[in-house]
Amino acid sequence: MAQVSMQQVKELRDRTQAGLNDCRGALMEAEGDMDKAVEIILKKGLAKSAKRAGAVATEGTVAVRLEQNAKAGVIVEVNIQTDFAARSEGFKSFVQKTLEAASSAKSGADLGGEPFPGGSGSVEEARAVLVGKLGENIVVRRWERLSIDGAGKVHSYIHMGDKIGVLLAVRAASDAVAGKPEFSKFVDDVAMQIAAMSPQHVSTSEVPEDAKKKQGEIIEAQMAEDPKPVPEKARPKIIEGKLAKWMKEVCLLEQASVLESDKSIEQLRAAVSKALGGEVTIARFVRYEVGEGIEKPTAPDFADEVAKMAGN
Repeated sequence: MAQVSMQQVKELRDRTQAGLNDCRGALMEAEGDMDKAVEIILKKGLAKSAKRAGAVATEGTVAVRLEQNAKAGVIVEVNIQTDFAARSEGFKSFVQKTLEAASSAKSGADLGGEPFPGGSGSVEEARAVLVGKLGENIVVRRWERLSIDGAGKVHSYIHMGDKIGVLLAVRAASDAVAGKPEFSKFVDDVAMQIAAMSPQHVSTSEVPEDAKKKQGEIIEAQMAEDPKPVPEKARPKIIEGKLAKWMKEVCLLEQASVLESDKSIEQLRAAVSKALGGEVTIARFVRYEVGEGIEKPTAPDFADEVAKMAGN
């Protein structure tokens, strides 16, 4: 019988979230073959032990789909408890079917109630069945549709192994402008910018006043904690400067390009408009990152579990 190291046990546990004894047993049965051990864990349903950390789904996939000759598109985020289960064919198929359902749904609709493509029930019913099969909680967390009228296109971009997705709508002065390679390159570069730098708004004009006020309060609080007191007369200017810097971080057009750091996205937009002989305008974007804003449960410490096993 093959010898199994604790490093192998840890790797299998990280991949499946199964218990240590289950991982060690699967590795011994598989004679040290990691892929076979994963298959054994899955077949025995031992990955269900991930529920010990709570049924909070923080892993999963962001998927996008374009339609109507790139004049519209949808983006969805579907969560599951472990990355191990997110790689299963059953989950991947469910995500694609959910994306298909989103393509047929009206904007703002609850996807759970939509018909599940190729099935007799709803998306929610299909989700419940898959939860029973995989033994992990699954959440169709959010979805959105973008569309554009007239010249221009809706573009999609997926990054980090389906962990970050971007849907971007860009208008063009004419179909001729939208059909040029320079236009397509600009759109693709902007989508990558959004994925990398996570802007919250297209331009400064879109930032709500309450968001500016809240950020101003944060800046003031930070200044109050500074060991070096700021003169009262200088405070308004400093706050104004810090707020302007924050605006450049959260507004896409104000951000420095990740590809040409000496230029802002607005400067690149103006340049491509001039080069193509027609205005190019960023209309709207949606950026999803798997699990963002969800508090992740704390899993049992590996070293503690090993110590408990040794003690037993």
